[in-house]
Amino acid sequence: MTIEDGFDWDHLRYFLAVARTGRLTAAATRLRQDHTTVSRRIAALERALSTPLFERSPQGYSLTAAGRRLMVTAETMERTALAAHTEIQGDGPLISGTVRIGAPDGFGSYFLAPRIGALCRDHPELRPELVAMPRVFSLSKREADIAIGLSRPTEGRLYARKLADYRLGLYATPAYLAGHPPIEAPDDLKQQRLIGYAEDFIFSPELDYLPLIAPGVVPQFRSSNLIAQMQATLAGTGLCVLPHFMATGQPGLVPVLPAVSIVRTFWLITHADLHDLPRIRATSDFIAREARAARELFLPGE
Repeated sequence: MTIEDGFDWDHLRYFLAVARTGRLTAAATRLRQDHTTVSRRIAALERALSTPLFERSPQGYSLTAAGRRLMVTAETMERTALAAHTEIQGDGPLISGTVRIGAPDGFGSYFLAPRIGALCRDHPELRPELVAMPRVFSLSKREADIAIGLSRPTEGRLYARKLADYRLGLYATPAYLAGHPPIEAPDDLKQQRLIGYAEDFIFSPELDYLPLIAPGVVPQFRSSNLIAQMQATLAGTGLCVLPHFMATGQPGLVPVLPAVSIVRTFWLITHADLHDLPRIRATSDFIAREARAARELFLPGE
């Protein structure tokens, strides 16, 4: 089949975006196009191949058998294109392009966002995008180019390196502590108001740490968002398990039961197809350097 037959290689970019997101609107956002353009490209590709590639339903777009076969070929072509890009640009001095970083809300907003300006100053043509949300990001679906995770992935074509261990502990305001029974041991937490994650929104098992500190205690206030939990703690709502790197910058918070602590790990994860792209490597190395430099912030006293 040739270009004259109606097959345009560029249609495959649109095909991959729809296949990975399952929706025209989401694919259009990712491609920075309008959804009618994406729909037109998919229709043109299906005409060129004389077969439907997607099943349309109110729930979105799902691949047909032909679509699944094309997915394998399209991803192979994508990897080849990325490898060519790396080979040509790899020795060049200019780091440019968009890099989307998916990170948990606490790490993204309180650690990375205040430091990202240094990366922008070092590489004026680089355009970092920080998506700081309490969720797991799929690199295979290209939801992010770089993901900060709480566990090392065991499946998929992913490259992971350890960023940092970090310590969590219980925190509250002095006003809250003054108005409630003293806390001298973990068992005393049964008489306190606790703040924690909404169970349905614990996006990683590493975040289910409250039962380790206060078994059987049900939080009075729950949120899917760690920043919301900290704001509620600052307002005197109750006690909350917070990372030291967030709580230490809040003069209104004091540690409770300092001997009770939990250590978790941040991992920097990239897709094997993107790992060696100059913009991805530069951004990954920057995040890793900043994490190493902040070891005392993550693990105080060690």
